[in-house]
Amino acid sequence: MKVALLAPSKSIHTHKWASFYQQRGIDVKVITFKDHYSMEHAKEVETWVLPKWFPGKLSYISSVFALKRLLLEFQPDILHAHYVSSYGLVGALTNTHPFYVSVWGRDIYQFPVQNRLNRGIVEFTLQKADVICSTSHVMAAETKKYTDKHVEVTPFGVDLTIFKPLEKQKKETITIGTVKSLSDKYGIADLIKAFAIVYKEYPHTNLLIVGDGPQRQEYEQLAETLGIRHVTTFTGRIPNTEVPAYINDMDIFAVPSTEDSESFGVAAVEAMACGVPVIVSNVGGLPEVVKRDVTGLIVPKENPSALAEAFRYLLQDTALRSKMGKNGVNHVKQHYDWVDNANNMLNLYKKTLKGV
Repeated sequence: MKVALLAPSKSIHTHKWASFYQQRGIDVKVITFKDHYSMEHAKEVETWVLPKWFPGKLSYISSVFALKRLLLEFQPDILHAHYVSSYGLVGALTNTHPFYVSVWGRDIYQFPVQNRLNRGIVEFTLQKADVICSTSHVMAAETKKYTDKHVEVTPFGVDLTIFKPLEKQKKETITIGTVKSLSDKYGIADLIKAFAIVYKEYPHTNLLIVGDGPQRQEYEQLAETLGIRHVTTFTGRIPNTEVPAYINDMDIFAVPSTEDSESFGVAAVEAMACGVPVIVSNVGGLPEVVKRDVTGLIVPKENPSALAEAFRYLLQDTALRSKMGKNGVNHVKQHYDWVDNANNMLNLYKKTLKGV
């Protein structure tokens, strides 16, 4: 089988799909815009670059001819575009089949509601697709607003050989943390405010924020202003290989995202796989992956007080944290094992090629 992945090469998710296919003996090529190119990922999976000759959406149109040439050379059995609003449009305009499109989040929650042109782009792309994929049921429902076609739900699981409980080091403090890009989309300010509230009652706690982003300096200043900078660690960007160890160092994992474009919640699944209870906001696919009161808690978005109350609930009950952590491991094994999820996608490809 030959598969062309039309997607951002920089994305760890794109690389994860491409690497899996390659390991399964599939001839896979990543095709990406030049400003989305990753030299590091290209060393492992062959990557072809599409030019961007014009600004804005015009760049998509200009890339169609280059993509047609690459597809003519590669002759893939499946063309799979990720992001309906950009790569999906470019793929649709080539009129290549079989054509898969995966929606990711903002491309279906925000892009089509901005104006008529954007909505038209989404509807056109979905109309051209032979198979449409979504990582969650809630995002599949959102996608159905723009098409009458069936939407396949293809969860984006985690590698359980990497994300798993590690032996805990005894420590006197309890760590609340997250692993996210530092922007308000992920509710980082709400996390800091909520921690500041509970720290007054639980001074044996600390806050661990793993990741980097455009608002890091702003969040560091917020922690300083709220008097918790001395118990707050900002790690900055870390290698993906170190993420499981950082998660295992946490006792409570928070994902207080603010937008429905948080369509799946990979970070929450990673935390559950590591045996850490999670607290998530009620947006996008987060309530779908977390079993309420079983593997974690669900709170209203943009509500530091409610988030702080959830922290209190778990801070005062060590046994409950342990129970939720174990439940989380089992939940991920049953539903979000990356190998199972990725093989399901391959089975979809095979069905398509067989004309089923």
